[in-house]
Amino acid sequence: MNPYEDIRIGLGTDSHRIEAGGPMILGGISIDYPAHFVGHSDADVLLHAITDAILSAAGLPDIGELFPNDREENRGRDSGEMLSLAVESFRRTGWRLSQIDCVVELEKPKISPWKDSIQRRISEILQIPSERVRVKGKTGEGVGEVGTGKLGKAICIALACRNLALDDN
Repeated sequence: MNPYEDIRIGLGTDSHRIEAGGPMILGGISIDYPAHFVGHSDADVLLHAITDAILSAAGLPDIGELFPNDREENRGRDSGEMLSLAVESFRRTGWRLSQIDCVVELEKPKISPWKDSIQRRISEILQIPSERVRVKGKTGEGVGEVGTGKLGKAICIALACRNLALDDN
């Protein structure tokens, strides 16, 4: 048996435009900021990217297929709830989550003051130790839709594992 057949990587991305009026929901926490992400659900770009990464690693349908934006029950829906449901489906396929690594592209607010809280909240939802959750913030340096504060984006990679055999015996 090839041990590498028991490792998968999933990639998830998301973006939402930003409009006036807060708070901003990011990584499962509410940030007191005078702008917010716009979307059918609570538009948490980070949790949406994580959800897609986890679903991808397990070969499951993406967030748009599971929680379509044309369904009324998804209007204003808590992205943490969607992620929890995705994690349940992920685990039922026999995978376990080893680590996630995320980048948030956002001009303002800078995420540094909330990074620890965001990582803790994500680890709670995923039920993995917080040291296995990495979140980094990047700005657009004043360029493009991110840099001018019109758009927020997130990218996530999830590492999924099954029972790993270290040798072929």
